[in-house]
Amino acid sequence: MDTTTWVWIIIGILVVLLIIGLIVFLGRKRRQAHVQKKRREDHDRANQIREEAHAKDLEAREREAHATRAAAEAQQAEVDAERLRREAEQRQADAQGLRRETEERARHADEIDPFAETSRDGRRDDRGRDDAGPGQTPGRH
Repeated sequence: MDTTTWVWIIIGILVVLLIIGLIVFLGRKRRQAHVQKKRREDHDRANQIREEAHAKDLEAREREAHATRAAAEAQQAEVDAERLRREAEQRQADAQGLRRETEERARHADEIDPFAETSRDGRRDDRGRDDAGPGQTPGRH
């Protein structure tokens, strides 16, 4: 074989090696681009998950604040109810005291009224009576 043939064989081998190298290089570059794209997508997805988690955390804190507020309002309502219950009991006691006082005064008035007819226990007995005082006819005032 002469030198020209060897040169062409070497050039052919170099071209084949160059083509194989180019194919490997482009394959790696393509694979790297795919890996980087996947990493970017994963990063974006991770950021989206973080944002969703942050939003859920804010919602949870807001719900906790509402629950705390509702509990405080319920406790205030209980305090108000107790205050009103005590106030009602006091008013009831005051009303009963006033009623006893009024009954006592009416009984005392009946005791000192010479024209009042009373029962044995000192209560006024209005049966058959039309509030007729001395000199008045029954039924007229």
